[in-house]
Amino acid sequence: MAIVVNLDVMLAKRKMKSTELAAQIGITEQNLSILKTGKARAIRLTTLDAICKALDCQPGDLLEYKRDAEQEN
Repeated sequence: MAIVVNLDVMLAKRKMKSTELAAQIGITEQNLSILKTGKARAIRLTTLDAICKALDCQPGDLLEYKRDAEQEN
């Protein structure tokens, strides 16, 4: 997928653990793990909003578009 999730980077910058973020935003640690690993196929805007509030960041700090190698050719 061409969308890269940089949630680990923001957690490290904010010195916050995944368990703490999951509790703050009201989702399970398993669902947060799916987001962190980039395996999620979708994210609710309310969840994205809660993550941005908890980490004091912008959506663009968490999500990045990278072209797939096959799309570049």
